[in-house]
Amino acid sequence: MDIRINDKLTMKKQHPCGSYEWIVLRIGMDFKLRCTGCGHEVMLPRSKAEKNIKKIWRDGEYV
Repeated sequence: MDIRINDKLTMKKQHPCGSYEWIVLRIGMDFKLRCTGCGHEVMLPRSKAEKNIKKIWRDGEYV
């Protein structure tokens, strides 16, 4: 999966704050993501994050 820093991800499940969108801060074996709704930052294993991605937005367009 081609994911880059500053991509906006739409996930299948929503965050408790109600937002489905996350911004990628770091990539590698783990992803560091920031919720666009409340600003909460989480680290997820790459396999779990890729499984839960619904859409990838880059520069305002769907990838």
